[in-house]
Amino acid sequence: MEKVKQNQLNHKQIIQVITILGIVLALIGAIYIKSNPNIFAVGGPFQSFLHRIGIWGPLIFILIQIIQVIYPFIPGGLTCVVGHALFGPLYGFIFNFTGIFLGSILAFLLARRYGESFAKAFVSQETYDKYIPYLDKGNYFDWFLATAFILPGFPDDFLCMVAGLSKMSLKRFIVITLLSKPATLYLYTYLTYQSLIAINHFV
Repeated sequence: MEKVKQNQLNHKQIIQVITILGIVLALIGAIYIKSNPNIFAVGGPFQSFLHRIGIWGPLIFILIQIIQVIYPFIPGGLTCVVGHALFGPLYGFIFNFTGIFLGSILAFLLARRYGESFAKAFVSQETYDKYIPYLDKGNYFDWFLATAFILPGFPDDFLCMVAGLSKMSLKRFIVITLLSKPATLYLYTYLTYQSLIAINHFV
């Protein structure tokens, strides 16, 4: 038992360090973009690079989105905005949602396979204790999960793992995800992107 707890602690520490590194890299990237505002412009250096590598550009981005759902080394909202900026509103949304959808399913399946020790490795005990009781509320958990996916402020990625610990079928989880995530993902990404543009004009 003590060994399991120690492994969970070690995993949490590794995840925290990688998350901090991801945030630092994101801040460095933001500073660089600020000093080189045309890097993501239409026909700019980065889009030219994406055109040169062809299909690998979207595939690498989707892979990053899948990983960040399970292993949050970069804030998910940031990667969504980057996808919107790089690939445009339509393809950015498609690539964002594809990565997040596949990552959500993978998080669900990993939690179902490895149990609570896997889920606990990614959050504090306080967060775990806060959301686990919803599993005992029957169908209410389905509605809660859908609401959490729609509204901001909930740990969506962790809740995918919580769903994996529940009796919910994979099919039902997929249906809830498809019904609740796409519209809100597009809306929040678009609003965040437009807000950053507006802020940039005033700075």
